[in-house]
Amino acid sequence: MRQHSNDAPASDADRADRASRASRASRANLDGAVADVAAAVMAASRLFVAISARALADITPALTVQQLRTLVVLEAQGPIKLAELAAALTVNPSTAMRTVDKLEALGLVDRQVNPGNRREVVLRLTADGRNLVAQVMTRRHQEIATIVARLPADQRTGLVQALQALITAADEPAIDPLSAPDLFIDHP
Repeated sequence: MRQHSNDAPASDADRADRASRASRASRANLDGAVADVAAAVMAASRLFVAISARALADITPALTVQQLRTLVVLEAQGPIKLAELAAALTVNPSTAMRTVDKLEALGLVDRQVNPGNRREVVLRLTADGRNLVAQVMTRRHQEIATIVARLPADQRTGLVQALQALITAADEPAIDPLSAPDLFIDHP
């Protein structure tokens, strides 16, 4: 095994080992309840990604979850510039551009000259893009509603409160009860 002097630069392996030890120490320092909640949220996150992937595959297997995310952002934010889309997706503009190029080729997104500044282009969903987002979201809501309906009523109420608290803690937009599907309908 090679010895490093104190003034020699650390190797990638050394840095990775230190990062791994720091990560383990950080996890060990977490309150047990926080670690349990974090693990449960991670499991729920995997469930929601799987639900999204299934809904998307059922409707149009050619698209990826990342492409769906792009369509959802465009639907939510309306016509926007590429830089704004990239920021909303937390990707580089070149990555957003490649995604938009693919979606435009499929007829789901189009580019329009910005009426406020003719040198700029804005991106927006086409009618087919809006229809696809609506279909996927409806399918997602149906599957989530089926799962939630299996919970006792008091657990559903507690789940709503816990998710709203998590959303607030993450500084995400609050749940809009007028646009959210009714997940509290008893399903046969």
